[in-house]
Amino acid sequence: MSVLPGWRAAFRIARRDALRSKGRSALVVAMIALPVLGVTAADVTYRSSEPTLAKTLTAGLGSADALFSSAGLGPVPLEQLPDLRTWGTPPGAPEVDSSTAGPVDVPSAFPEGSRYVTEQPVPATVTTRHGIANIEIVELRTSDPVVRGKLDLVDGAYPEGKNEVVATEHFLESAGLAIGSRTTLRGPEQTYTIVGSVELHSDLAANALYADPGAVVAPWKAASARDDTIVPPNPGDTKWLVRAGAGVTWADVLAANRKGVLVLSREVALDPPPDSEVPLAARAGNGFPDGSVELSAAVVTVVAMAVLEIVLLAGPAFAVGARRSRRQLGLLGTCGGDRGQVRAVVLAGGAVLGGIGAVAGVAAGLGLTVLFRPLIEDWSGSRFGTLDIRPGELLAIALIGLATGILAALAPAIVAGRQSVLESLTGRRGTRRSSRVLPVVGCVALAGGTALAVVGGTAGDTQLVVGGSIVAELGVLACIPVIVGFIGRLGSRLPLSPRMALRDAARNRGRTAPAVAAVMAAVAGTVAIATYTAGVTAEHAYDYVPTLTPGTVALVGASEAKDDQLLLARRAVEQNLAGIGDRADFGRVWAGSDCSVYYEEDGCGTVELVKPTGKDHSCPLQGAGAGKLAEGLSADAHKRLMGTPACVDEYIQGSAFDSGTAKIVVGDAAVLTSYAKLDDPAAAKALADGTPVLLNPAYAQDGRVTLKAVHTYNEADKENRKLHPGRARTTTDRLDVYVAPAQYAATPGIRMILPQRTADRIGLHTRDHGSFYSAAHPPTDAEQQAVSAAFAQFGSGAYLQSEYGQSSRDEDVVLLILALFAGVVTLGAATITTGLAKADAEADLTTLSAVGAPPRVRRTLSGFQCLVVALTGVLLGTVAGIVPAVSLRLIDLREAMKSMRAQPMDSAYTPIVMPWETIGLLALAVPVLAGLLAALFAGKRLTLTRRAM
Repeated sequence: MSVLPGWRAAFRIARRDALRSKGRSALVVAMIALPVLGVTAADVTYRSSEPTLAKTLTAGLGSADALFSSAGLGPVPLEQLPDLRTWGTPPGAPEVDSSTAGPVDVPSAFPEGSRYVTEQPVPATVTTRHGIANIEIVELRTSDPVVRGKLDLVDGAYPEGKNEVVATEHFLESAGLAIGSRTTLRGPEQTYTIVGSVELHSDLAANALYADPGAVVAPWKAASARDDTIVPPNPGDTKWLVRAGAGVTWADVLAANRKGVLVLSREVALDPPPDSEVPLAARAGNGFPDGSVELSAAVVTVVAMAVLEIVLLAGPAFAVGARRSRRQLGLLGTCGGDRGQVRAVVLAGGAVLGGIGAVAGVAAGLGLTVLFRPLIEDWSGSRFGTLDIRPGELLAIALIGLATGILAALAPAIVAGRQSVLESLTGRRGTRRSSRVLPVVGCVALAGGTALAVVGGTAGDTQLVVGGSIVAELGVLACIPVIVGFIGRLGSRLPLSPRMALRDAARNRGRTAPAVAAVMAAVAGTVAIATYTAGVTAEHAYDYVPTLTPGTVALVGASEAKDDQLLLARRAVEQNLAGIGDRADFGRVWAGSDCSVYYEEDGCGTVELVKPTGKDHSCPLQGAGAGKLAEGLSADAHKRLMGTPACVDEYIQGSAFDSGTAKIVVGDAAVLTSYAKLDDPAAAKALADGTPVLLNPAYAQDGRVTLKAVHTYNEADKENRKLHPGRARTTTDRLDVYVAPAQYAATPGIRMILPQRTADRIGLHTRDHGSFYSAAHPPTDAEQQAVSAAFAQFGSGAYLQSEYGQSSRDEDVVLLILALFAGVVTLGAATITTGLAKADAEADLTTLSAVGAPPRVRRTLSGFQCLVVALTGVLLGTVAGIVPAVSLRLIDLREAMKSMRAQPMDSAYTPIVMPWETIGLLALAVPVLAGLLAALFAGKRLTLTRRAM
């Protein structure tokens, strides 16, 4: 007797039923294929874009066997690891000064019979369509086959002469040039024709020109030797891409090391020798990690929730089939089929459609990855090389899809097996009361899972976070029938169609609850990732240190810049930059000899803004007692303390201009409004009256500051040294100041604005240093190149600085993709539910038609049925998704607090930020769209059927 009786017949019935109900089968296949598609595309994309050792070697070596280079220490013995992660000299070897090291004959270290090409970069300035741009020119024979894989031709041809180059596509786009354009190397004024465009597989955003060896550096050196006004080139180290007949072995590497040559060999890196044969590794023991990276808590949690989501998605779809096929299943019972065979038919339907969905999902995932590969590569900034398709992983994904179909059909199979033959033939479903125990269990699971996830977050235990999140989500699932029943009571005062939709959802919880669960699962995963990403983005924004105030462009003069050069530079900026506001000139201030010119030790003066001690002046997170204080601080308390004037500029502060260690500039009221964004008439009047404006109140005591200056004059500063002979002198001045509000203490680069006449009165030197401009946007590439060209006309005495802010492009794209994915799943689940409702409610719709209800009522009823499911699922999914996101941020908070208590000035700010844009899109736009689509595609006509007896 067969262990699985009737399975062949069951699969035959399931196959015929799937072909007979093509529309319903397509919906089922789509709901299974959708998550399989997403996982397949993610797997192939991740594997293809993953920077494996083989891909990294190809990006650096092309098709060469090895890369040889000098260590810059002369012909002395070296030691290195097989993959060249680190290198050094042997123990006991004498120290070598790289500045006096002799040359190394690198080609002598090549294996016999090798051929090679050289690669040497040189920074340069070239002309563009808009002006000039600073880029890198690389001397490399790009036409040689050994370069393939490292750099490839996209369009045009390779250089064939000394006056031809190829350019990266990104440079051509930013420079406004094209194939056939000409560009001139500034300095030697060598002109080259761009004959082709290339791309670096590892860096699609690179700005570079490529010329044959000898086409740039040699003529540039010759030109500078003939003309002293031409600055000679400053090329980088030469590297050799070597192709050997039998490859480059570890013995070849050791032989090269003895000559002072470093080698990155493809063969050795991919198949390294044992540590006993690597002198550096043998001494270091296990000190060099293998580079493997443990999966983050976020990835583990998301994967676990994705598996749960896949299981839930197809449940409503098979409920549609079970409802549609109940009469067929009843006939099976009348022909002698038992309950097990009825269940087998439904499960076979799950296997058939699950298998089709799995295969279709894998195929579609591969197809979409191939189709959108260029977009993905452009977004990531590097080429895949080859698609890394791993059959084992794709088979596992397909099997998960198949198992999903069977699991999703399990509950409908059990229900179908319990149904009597009479109920199946007549279409009557009987009446079952909802379980009173299940909601209680669900509430307990929700509370317990949430608590478990939070405890895991505070303890840093990823497994507890994963387990608690899943338990909490299952708790919400258990409560869905009760929630749906409660929603049904809210429609008593609503119009006919929404009232019927709410009551229908409550009366038929068996089909409504799985659909809501499917939507909830999709939205929960999206909200979890979006919430976590939004928190991390806010944390990065808080940690970001700007070099200029937002909305500002700074024209900065070099230390050797002349006044007329700055005047011309200001004119160039104002002529070439669009959207800039009024100008605010500022100057540098110093004592003694200028440290930007005479920078030897003790060879210049200093200016110090002395900070008082005590409360509101000294930062308690520095010095004695800081560690003990940090141990008792919460993250919020630490953030508030770091934001006080006493601490705000004690941390890392960047500046785009030279304001000295005291951060003092010379300026007037225009600097306040244009740069500091302080619109205060009293502060402007103070500057006009000769009173400095202090932006950081922590440096003021009783409305005064202490300015200490050490007037040291360098012997090389002959003009000033003659005026100030003798030893260095120290002066201390107490100045009345206007103290700005505390929020201006974090102004980048400026702590105090000093009027010119006050600087003259206390004996400080000043010089015009540049100008601030308020700007509507940072300069474009074209504007930057135009300004650079104008600057070059009168020398290199000025440069332009702008604040681009922190880029959040990647995070924004991730959030958009997540919202779109969850929206598609929500629409799909809601559509399935609408089909199920229509299948279940045929009698009700027939009654509506019989009593004269117009088609509009049926349309609006279908729309509101879809809206109810989508909106309920989205709201519950939002609640369920917050649990893992908050728990994961608690893990991050724990690590940040640990770091802060070790280093009290380190930030512990770990915010939890709700992605309201994503939630709003899911909670408002998607349900409304689902309802409108359901109403639009609802059937106009309804065929009246004979009433079942």
